Amino acid sequence: MHTTESLTSYQDLLAAIAAAGESRDILDPATGEVVAAAPIHTVDDLEQSVAAARAAQPSWAALGHAERSAFLFKAADAVESAAEGLAELLSREQGKPLNGPNARFEVGACAAWLRATASFELEPEVLVDDEGGRAELHYRPLGVVGAIGPWNWPMMISVWQLAPSLRMGNTVVMKPSEYTPLSVLALAAVLNQALPADVLHVVSGGRDVGEALAGHPDIDKVMFTGSTATGKAIIRSSADTVKRLTLELGGNDAGIVLPDADPAAIAEDLFWGAFINTGQTCAALKRLYVHEDIYDAVVDALAKVAAAMPMGVGLDENNVLGPLQNKAQFQIVADLVQAAKDAGARIVTGGNPQTDQPGYFYPATLVADIDNDNPLVVQEQFGPALPIIKYSSVEEAVEMANGLDVGLGASVWSSDKDAALAVAARIEAGTVWINKHGAVDPRMPFGGAKQSGYGLEFGVEGLKGLGAPQVLSY
Repeated sequence: MHTTESLTSYQDLLAAIAAAGESRDILDPATGEVVAAAPIHTVDDLEQSVAAARAAQPSWAALGHAERSAFLFKAADAVESAAEGLAELLSREQGKPLNGPNARFEVGACAAWLRATASFELEPEVLVDDEGGRAELHYRPLGVVGAIGPWNWPMMISVWQLAPSLRMGNTVVMKPSEYTPLSVLALAAVLNQALPADVLHVVSGGRDVGEALAGHPDIDKVMFTGSTATGKAIIRSSADTVKRLTLELGGNDAGIVLPDADPAAIAEDLFWGAFINTGQTCAALKRLYVHEDIYDAVVDALAKVAAAMPMGVGLDENNVLGPLQNKAQFQIVADLVQAAKDAGARIVTGGNPQTDQPGYFYPATLVADIDNDNPLVVQEQFGPALPIIKYSSVEEAVEMANGLDVGLGASVWSSDKDAALAVAARIEAGTVWINKHGAVDPRMPFGGAKQSGYGLEFGVEGLKGLGAPQVLSY
């Protein structure tokens, strides 16, 4: 959508994305109430969007980096002008509270990532320059990027995909999650106030649209954030056209607390590392390994922090934890916690959802005295339930942390930075944080190891991933 009218309020945004044809109601996961109707786009709609994006791409690429960056700066201004309306819509649709590291935080991150991506310098790299000649490495636009996003951070991850794509001279066709299409449609409506026509499209459809996008012959690259299983399906569907791919897939991040750590000093950062967005974050802390010497102290300190964090409807300014976004995810968390209970693990706090009330609320749950092979540890719970596993030696902790086939992020917690760095170097993960977890930064490349995906996002390396390398030798 392109409009000369400024979109700022919640009502403006709903009017801008109102479904003109077939639609379906999107429900608030905190209350069960209807938020708005989302359009049901089809494969035919996808075809039209891809064709329009393909037609617009050459002129967009011809603008050059400086002018494209200027558009991204204007897009960031537009996001900030509509920030409160976007945050309210995000809270209602996704469930996350306005405050804390949640809805307002996410909208602010959208503007910050747009500006950061517009600011990166990408100069030709001189490879050879001697009496035999000169060679330079350049990066050219790929064409049209297909972006398939998740429901947990729908606006922010959309910007992670579209900002570098546009900056590199590509045009973009986005397919949001079926759970959170309104947030992405509204974000695109705001961005398109600042962008030229047809460089950014959103197609709000079902699985058939996603499959068609992944295999479309006029899509030159697919960016996907989501489950490993869906990522593998995208790899298969992209094979016939040899598409470039950036895949940010499932996590199950480990944290290791070394015996010299101060439990009280690290407890709040540990909590938010695990429970940011009510645990619904790919690079959240999902299994915590604590040395036996301080195990009880860490568990107790975490329990005190958890008890002080209010959970409820996101539009209540007091809340910092919200519901699970959908019933399926609620059931996954409930089943995994029940499996831990059945195996004799100790529920320190939480574990007792009230199912007689509206909303998919699962309380912040800490599970102690749990075996490392329990399903709550081995499977990615993607919700507010943290298993805490006791270990005796650093060797044992590293072995357990590396024991799964995923490796998005990890963390080491210690009062001795050098000791922490030595352990971090042994962990198989794309990013290892020290005394923090999940602290992504637009300047720092981000990507996974093992089956957590491949390709990098963010920073200059992320920009390069949206371009076709070309060597000029003369």
